[in-house]
Amino acid sequence: MDQLTQFAPIILMFVVVYFFMIRPQMKRAKQEKQFASELKRGDRIVTKSGMHGKIIDFSEKQNAVIIETGAGKITFDRSSISMEMSRKLNEPVKETK
Repeated sequence: MDQLTQFAPIILMFVVVYFFMIRPQMKRAKQEKQFASELKRGDRIVTKSGMHGKIIDFSEKQNAVIIETGAGKITFDRSSISMEMSRKLNEPVKETK
């Protein structure tokens, strides 16, 4: 019993780290993977580097997307597409009075 009380703070610390750091990170990674797999032609996206464009084709061999920008066609890895910025770009504009 005495040994259990000695290790209780360490066990509690691992539980807190898991629920506040590891678990949310795993959930976010799962959401990003799902977002990347649901992309389709015509979607407007923003890359993590800030490049805006529209998906025109996919390269399954390279696991990449080909996007059309003002500069032409560019190929990006699916993992380089920002889920948050792309969703924000596609949200309907809210009017303020």
